[in-house]
Amino acid sequence: MKKKIIMMAVALLTVLSANAQFEQGKVFVGASLSNIDLSYNGLKKFNIGVDAEGGYFIGDDFLVKGIVGYNHSTAKYTADDVTLGVGARYYVEQNGIYLGVNAKYVHNNHSFDDFRPGIEIGYAYFLSRTVTLEPAVYYDQSFKNHSDYSTFGVKVGLGIYLFTN
Repeated sequence: MKKKIIMMAVALLTVLSANAQFEQGKVFVGASLSNIDLSYNGLKKFNIGVDAEGGYFIGDDFLVKGIVGYNHSTAKYTADDVTLGVGARYYVEQNGIYLGVNAKYVHNNHSFDDFRPGIEIGYAYFLSRTVTLEPAVYYDQSFKNHSDYSTFGVKVGLGIYLFTN
């Protein structure tokens, strides 16, 4: 009986501490390592990417963010992509799961430009009161060439949640 009460108390404290992290007025800063050859599209053989994100909670559980990224891949030729984008996330307070949408402009070194909207589902696991480990699964849809550049993948990131005042 004591174990059940202790486990319920720990679960309640976990939920309350996660709830406080996604409040309106907080700033989010994050970086992620994506793909690491764990993505799939019709063209790339080896792929690794790095993203930097910054955002602001405009309401409880609702984050808007900017995205800057770099991606290196090899296939028929070596390509280096630069990405600029915007996005939003909705956090489920009870468990740290988030749902995200984004829109990215991609330019690579072969004068290839593309618009790629995407979705992601991830989990914000708190390592401390303000730092998270954020694994996610994502899908980016290419408007330029669906079969070669639309990508399904996995990424792992670190996030920092800070108050502005």
